[in-house]
Amino acid sequence: MDARQLRILRELGELGSVTAVADALLVTPSAISQQLRLLQRSSPVPLTERAGRRVVLTDAGRALAAAAIEVETALARARHTVADFAERPDATVSVAAFHSAAAAFFPLLLRRPAGPDRPRVTLADEDVAQDRFPQLTSAYDLVLAHRLDHTPGWPRTVTATTLLREPLDVALPADHPLAAERRLAPRDVAGEPWITVHDGFPVLATIEAIAAAAGRRIEIVHRINEFSVVAEVVAAGGGLALMPRWTARPHPAVVLRPLDGVHARRHIDVLHRPERTARRAVRTVLAELRQAAAAIGRERADPGPS
Repeated sequence: MDARQLRILRELGELGSVTAVADALLVTPSAISQQLRLLQRSSPVPLTERAGRRVVLTDAGRALAAAAIEVETALARARHTVADFAERPDATVSVAAFHSAAAAFFPLLLRRPAGPDRPRVTLADEDVAQDRFPQLTSAYDLVLAHRLDHTPGWPRTVTATTLLREPLDVALPADHPLAAERRLAPRDVAGEPWITVHDGFPVLATIEAIAAAAGRRIEIVHRINEFSVVAEVVAAGGGLALMPRWTARPHPAVVLRPLDGVHARRHIDVLHRPERTARRAVRTVLAELRQAAAAIGRERADPGPS
């Protein structure tokens, strides 16, 4: 077995199909299959098996794929040491984030003091379902991801650091009768029309929790992922919505009210592959993201009645 074969096995476990691995590594699916067959010859137990039309890892394959992370981390450190790359302070660091985190964090990264010894940051927005965030770490050094406070953590194949534990508040028009309340309960809002995200995105689970706590079905009238658009629809009377307290841009015609009785909070985490932080520039940007998170938490006050 060699490092390339271990890399392919790891990518198969994370990306889920031979075709996806081939696309990620810029080779043909047949080349991936050939390398998997060569790797299998060095193992006394099966590393892959068929699941319908897909090839998936066996328990032994998953164990070897986990070990491949350590191998790749060690090789990455060795390559960086030889090339004097790991300690380059001005290297390029790629950062991806979902939309509301991008709006909050990207300007703070770009406003940091400039200098010849600072990392060069490249930014990208990635609006994906929760279970796809770990896959983005193959393309970016750092990935800002979100999940609900009470949901399971990220897979062990990536390293996760929590930047913010952000409350989700009920957004409603400033002239709505409920805007006069300091706090709201599920029974207060369950009878209203709602705007929420598409399936697969974490905020939807909190909407379902509101329905369960109120003991009634919630009417979902609009499906919108981008919170700036949600705010406009709320302001126009299109319904209520859950919006993040700190990272969504304030709207003059929308108020936010805390919600009691349900878990209404999300984690904003930064994900990366373990070997990425062998680079000094990545560690620097990671530290700057932590500083940005602290600034966001300090500067945004809890909502109260207007």
